[in-house]
Amino acid sequence: MDHDVLIAGGGIAGLTAAAAFGAAGFSVLCVDPQPPVTQAADPASDLRTTAFLQPARAFLADIGLWDRLQPYATPLQVMRIVDAGGPDPEVRVSRDFDAADLQDDLPFGWNLPNWLLRREILAHLETLPTVSVCFGLSAKRLLTRSDEARVQLSDGTSRRCKLVIAADGRQSAMRQEAGIGVKTTRFGQKALAFAVTHAIPHENVSTEIHRTGGPFTLVPLPNRDGKPCSAVVWMEKGPEATRLAALPQAEFDDVINIRSCGVLGQLNVASRRTVWPIISQYAEALSAQRLALVAEAAHVVPPIGAQGLNMSLKDLITLRDLAVTHKHELGSTAMLRQYERARMVDVRMRVAGITALNHASMAQAPALRDLRAQGLRTLYGIKPLRTALMRLGLGAT
Repeated sequence: MDHDVLIAGGGIAGLTAAAAFGAAGFSVLCVDPQPPVTQAADPASDLRTTAFLQPARAFLADIGLWDRLQPYATPLQVMRIVDAGGPDPEVRVSRDFDAADLQDDLPFGWNLPNWLLRREILAHLETLPTVSVCFGLSAKRLLTRSDEARVQLSDGTSRRCKLVIAADGRQSAMRQEAGIGVKTTRFGQKALAFAVTHAIPHENVSTEIHRTGGPFTLVPLPNRDGKPCSAVVWMEKGPEATRLAALPQAEFDDVINIRSCGVLGQLNVASRRTVWPIISQYAEALSAQRLALVAEAAHVVPPIGAQGLNMSLKDLITLRDLAVTHKHELGSTAMLRQYERARMVDVRMRVAGITALNHASMAQAPALRDLRAQGLRTLYGIKPLRTALMRLGLGAT
């Protein structure tokens, strides 16, 4: 056997999986066709950020990552939801969901740039003697038997292992090799991602401003050049997002200041812009013989409520714990059936819920926009319901 575990995909989820299984004592090979982006100025940097919610901290600490990440993490104390769905882009309803209401002295989560996450996780993996990471290689073919899997790599070699973890994205080759289908919802949306500096300090508040087309979300980052800074994810209809991405800088600055409703004062773009397609998707199964699907190979959601990677971390926690319990039968049918049972209901529930929220955010008809605003007032006004929703957003099931 060449490895205990082969991980297809070296994004944040795949690298975190390598850290988790390496920390548990398994021999791991992680492969990815693309070299890692570990600098903000790199032309290939995607400029997005990731918010780790409360439950992620214990897991990251357990696998040796939290101490490395914490110095760079910006706390998210308040989730502010703003409805600006009237005739003009101005605040109609604004409600603050404060982590202090949960009475556990922790913020909702912590935000970090994706390029920095890759840099720090890779540095940690270099300290783990049982983990190897190979870039420029992809997992192409999968042959499984009752006692092992054989993965053919893009260089023509093959590796034998007990468990294959598919973390190779929404078009997962390993998922397709196993014949697992997907259910996909397309919204006709794209997301613009960029960073801004602003006049008013964010005070660790993450703000989602809802208006026809999709939310405009400002997520706190550390100060840049002495100025308050936030990451922006702006979801819009596809053609409109493409048009916006091509605007001259001065015009784009004007547009984002109108769209942000002035909640953080004057915004100034502090990075290049990138554009990403928005879909919801879930795999019809989360496992096959010797194969487990995690992260976007298993589920994709719009960037609402910081759910995407945190769902992925729940996959990894569940799979790691089962691997430790089944150490002598790693990758067995019994182990993978337990993984599927443990994750499938939560995955489908969250994909459905976030899909519905995104449709509501896109509402165009005035009556539907008014209903969205009234729903926000009602949900916030009933404290037991408000705290229940916050705990659900943090991962309670």
